[in-house]
Amino acid sequence: MARVLLALVIVVVAFTVYALVDCLMLPKARVKALPRVAWVFIIILFTPIGGILWLVFGRARRTTSPTMRAMGPDDDPDFLGTIRMVPDPTEDERIRELEKRLAETDDETDNGRTDR
Repeated sequence: MARVLLALVIVVVAFTVYALVDCLMLPKARVKALPRVAWVFIIILFTPIGGILWLVFGRARRTTSPTMRAMGPDDDPDFLGTIRMVPDPTEDERIRELEKRLAETDDETDNGRTDR
């Protein structure tokens, strides 16, 4: 019987400490119904009922902050504004020049290579 009583006392003390620390660490905006100091006195004076009252009535729920919805690049107006719709004529010339150099490089490697 003494072991059960000791275990019950340990559980009650642990719960009271949890409720007290939770009350003290919670942001002020989430403490409701009474001021924080009043909740501390209630938790201590009315153990374990005070802790239960704190968890049920003293804590405000977390508010879900509006999150930005993930958006694909084709839906993002900022991204769409950066895309060039008109092809750049110098870009076509540069691509032709690079293809020409690539073809020359391929010809050089093919000429120096022997059949396998």
